[in-house]
Amino acid sequence: MMKKVALGSSNIQVSQVCLGSMTWGSQNTQEDAFEQLDYATNERDINFIDTAEVYAVPPSKDTQGLTEQYIGNWLAANPGKREEVILASKITGIGIKWIRDGEGIVPEAIMPAIEGSLKRLQTDYIDLYQLHWPNRPNPHFSRHWPNDIDVTQINAPKEQDNMLRVLEELDKAKKAGKIRECGLSDETPWGISEYRRLAEQHNLPKMVSIQNEFSLLHLKDWPYVIESAHCHDMAYLPWSPLAGGALSGKYANGQKPEGSRWTIIQRNGIFRDTAHSHNAIAAYQAVADKHKLSLTQMCLAWVYQQAGVTSTIIGATSLEQLKEDLDAYDVALGDEVKADIAGVIKNYPQPF
Repeated sequence: MMKKVALGSSNIQVSQVCLGSMTWGSQNTQEDAFEQLDYATNERDINFIDTAEVYAVPPSKDTQGLTEQYIGNWLAANPGKREEVILASKITGIGIKWIRDGEGIVPEAIMPAIEGSLKRLQTDYIDLYQLHWPNRPNPHFSRHWPNDIDVTQINAPKEQDNMLRVLEELDKAKKAGKIRECGLSDETPWGISEYRRLAEQHNLPKMVSIQNEFSLLHLKDWPYVIESAHCHDMAYLPWSPLAGGALSGKYANGQKPEGSRWTIIQRNGIFRDTAHSHNAIAAYQAVADKHKLSLTQMCLAWVYQQAGVTSTIIGATSLEQLKEDLDAYDVALGDEVKADIAGVIKNYPQPF
C-alpha cells in the first residue's frame, strides 16, 4: 500500500512516489500519458503528479506546454480526479528563449506563467507551484565541479531583492486561490535558507519543498541540501532517481536503444555518459546480481528508503517501466545489500 506523507510544513498529503511527466509530448503520446495516469492513480494509489510549463523534454519550442496539456485533457476526461490528485508544476528558469524571451524567474513572470499553466492544465488551482531553477549561476545539470561556475560573481543583494519580490507575487497568487503552496527546484542550501528567511521576515509564503536531482550516480545533495530541507521542514523530492535511465542498465556495454534518452540531443548534453558512470553502473549491477535483485528496483528502492526523502519523482516511457519502478517501492533492502551499495559509492562517489 502506498503510504501518504506530509508535503513539508503544508497540510497536503502526498504519496511517497510521485509520477513525473517530462517525456509526455516528446517520447510519449497523449495516449501513453493517459495510460500511465490511469494506472498510477487507479491501480497504485499515486496521488502526486509533477509537471512544468517547459515540458516536454528535451525543451523545444514545438513541444513546450504539451505535457501540461496532456494532463489537462486527462483531468477533463476524468472530472472526479482533480480533487484526488496533488498537482505540481513549475515556472521556467532563465535561458529558454521561447518562453518569455528567456527572462527567467522575475516578479513580472509569475502571474502570466501561472495563468498559462492553469489554462493548459484545465484547472483553477495548482497544489504545488515551484521555481524550476535559479536565475543566478547554479551547480545543477552537471555544473557541480570546481570552477564550473564562479560563485564570487553572484550579487547576493540583487538576488535577495528578486527573491522577495517573487515571494510577494506568489503570495498574491496564493491569496487568489491560484496556487496552494510553493516550492523550489534545483536550488542550493543558500537559496533554500534565503527564501525561508525572507518569507518569515515579511510574512510571505514559505517554500514547502525542494526538488533536486538525486540518485546513486548523483549524491551531491547528501547531506547538505537534505539537511537544509529537513531542518526547514521542507519536503525533499528527488528527481531522476535512475540518473536519466542509466541505472536501469540499458546503456551498458555502449548500448543506446532506439528512442532512448541518450539518442536524443539534450539541452545540457548527455552529461551522465562518462567512463566513471559506466564503471559505477557495472559495479551496482554486480551488487544487484549478487542479491538477485533487478538493478532498476535496487537503485530505486535505495532512494525511496533514504533518510530525508519525502516523495521520489519517477518517470517512464512505457507502462512496463512504470510498473517495475512502482514495484520497487515494496523491495526491502537488507543490511548486506546496503553495505555492498555503500562500497560502490565510496569507489565512485561522483561519477559524472
